[in-house]
Amino acid sequence: MPILEIEGLTKSYRSPDGEVHTVLDVPRFELLGGSEVALRGRSGSGKTTLLNVIAGILAPDSGRVMVDGRDMARLSEAERDTHRAATLGYVFQTFNLLQGYSALENVLLGMLFGPSGVDRAFAEQLLAELGLSDRMFYRPSQLSVGQQQRVALARALANRPKLVLADEPTGSLDPERADEALELVRRLCRQYNAALLLVSHDRAVLDRFETTVDLGAINHATGRRD
Repeated sequence: MPILEIEGLTKSYRSPDGEVHTVLDVPRFELLGGSEVALRGRSGSGKTTLLNVIAGILAPDSGRVMVDGRDMARLSEAERDTHRAATLGYVFQTFNLLQGYSALENVLLGMLFGPSGVDRAFAEQLLAELGLSDRMFYRPSQLSVGQQQRVALARALANRPKLVLADEPTGSLDPERADEALELVRRLCRQYNAALLLVSHDRAVLDRFETTVDLGAINHATGRRD
């Protein structure tokens, strides 16, 4: 059963000179529960925009974005926040960690809006599985880039989501750390039975996936931007 269904999705932006640029025009796309798909595309092709629309951070101009059977565009802001917290995990390209809080606190804060509430034992378990047992009380500025990436992954999985969106999760890492981080993402998604939609333009990352989709093949937009 699809965890994600997209039909007739369009998204445009207006440039400062008033010209309208269509970044997304996706007639149809779906992702089955528990599956792993890598979405490839050149820089600026709309990959991040697509993830943000799926997550309900951006509203589409038209079309349906069904996440676990609910149309994100038809939900109120409060309903969208609740549904996103219960269903989606998002590993942002820039991590988006709260700098004034420890690694553990960042994960616990991610649980506040989830369906099961704050579960400190599970948060500690996730960080331990990611090799951060001795870094739980460190703030992001005290962690390496790779360690921050792992905190972001733990936060994305904190509410046991059905779908994980990962935006260039290895982009800030050297090849060895990137390979390690990618395997962690995939292993934990499998362990917690979450579907994974990972976007990348890195051939080394894409080659690790059995299923890859070219954004250009599903996106009929012209004048794209990310």
